[in-house]
Formats: sequence, C-alpha cells, structure tokens
Amino acid sequence: MIEIDNLSVIFHANHRLVRAVEGVSLSIAARESFGLVGESGSGKSTILRAVCGLAPITGGQIRIAGEPVLTPRGRAFSRRVQMVFQDPYASLHPRHTIDRVLSEPLAIHGIGDTDRKVMRALEDVGLPTSFRFRYPHQLSGGQRQRVAIARALMLEPAVLLLDEPTSALDASVQAETLNLLSRLREERGLTFLMVSHDLAVIDHMCDRILVMQHGRAVEELDRADLVNVTMKTDYARSLFNASADRML
Repeated sequence: MIEIDNLSVIFHANHRLVRAVEGVSLSIAARESFGLVGESGSGKSTILRAVCGLAPITGGQIRIAGEPVLTPRGRAFSRRVQMVFQDPYASLHPRHTIDRVLSEPLAIHGIGDTDRKVMRALEDVGLPTSFRFRYPHQLSGGQRQRVAIARALMLEPAVLLLDEPTSALDASVQAETLNLLSRLREERGLTFLMVSHDLAVIDHMCDRILVMQHGRAVEELDRADLVNVTMKTDYARSLFNASADRML
C-alpha cells in the first residue's frame, strides 16, 4: 500500500542546510501497521510530512497503492490518505463546532448525506452525538483527539498517517486512544504508518518497526525481535531499554 524508495528531505533552516531524511526506504502492505521510532530530530515525523506533502521531497519516490504520489497532492490523494496530528487542540479550528469540523471534508469533496455521516462518525469514535455542536475547548484532550480521528476517517481513506497521536494525552487516555485506533483499523481494513519516540506504544500498535537516527534508517524490527530483545544495533537496544525503564 505504501512504498518509499530512497527518500531524502533536505531544506534550509536558520541559515544552515538540514538533512532531515537521507536515503530511507520502506514498504508497507495493505492493512499492515508500520511504526517509525526514534528520538526527536531523527526524521520520523518528516517522513510522514513528506508523504502528505507538508515537507519537500529532495530525492526518491513515494507510491500509494502502486501509484506515484504527485506534487501538489490532489483530491484523490486526500480520499486515500489522511493524517492525525500530535496535538488535537492545535489541529482543530477553535471557532468551528465539531459538526463543522466533520462536515467540511464532505463539503469539499461534494459528498452528501452529511447529517448521517457526522452522527455515525461520532458514534464510531465513542463520542455522544450531543457533542456535535460543541467547540473544541469544551472537550477534553482525549475527546478532541477522537474528533481528529473521526475527521480523518470522514472520506473513508485506506491509509492513516499517525504522528505521535497519543503523546499529548494522559496515560489512561493514551491507552483508550490506542485501543480505539486498533479497533478502527480492524473494522475498516486500514493501513497505518505511525510515528512515536516510545517503543512501548509502537510495540502495542505495529506489526513492524523502523528505527531511525539522524535522518537515516538504523534497523527494521518485527514483534518477535521486540519480545525476544534481539536488536542488532546498540541504538535500537538503547531505545528498547529506555522504554522498558519507563514502564517499571
């Protein structure tokens, strides 16, 4: 479903050249959940931003379902790929009701039956339909993130890009949100590309993992590697140990 070949993202910031991603390749099957993990600045979020057109692609190619991703991204891309951001409050317009937030993608794409789809979207993410005419500031952080997830699913995409979707939430709310995402993936046959600095979160959600450092791919792992602690690189092992220590 997702193929990234030799991707590079290089840009200028503060009068210096930033090599955010260098020569990263990966392939994700349909309905698979794939994780990108690494410390801040490792390039993992930049890959997601490059996929959805928010970061410049300097080299390499991205394909979705075998088709090269074009610049700028068109409506067909939006119907197939959606992103859920880290901060649910920043990603929702503070002066738009939840109804407007969820209705807007349908209006842009000329999709009707808005009322039924909005009500169903709220139910699908476990929110009361009475929340429809509330504003983001009237919801908790976890509820706002559920709205962000519902908005991403309004166009019934095949792929969700998840950029640290629970890091701004309390621990108990994190677990609820991760379980919600797992359920939606199973019910809708979604493909996930998920970013986190926390191997424990990624292990809960993902079938395979790519460890990144300084913009480069370090090591690819599967669940068995994590369970058996069979990382080949010191960096991947240090990330695992740090996550294990936080869980104690």
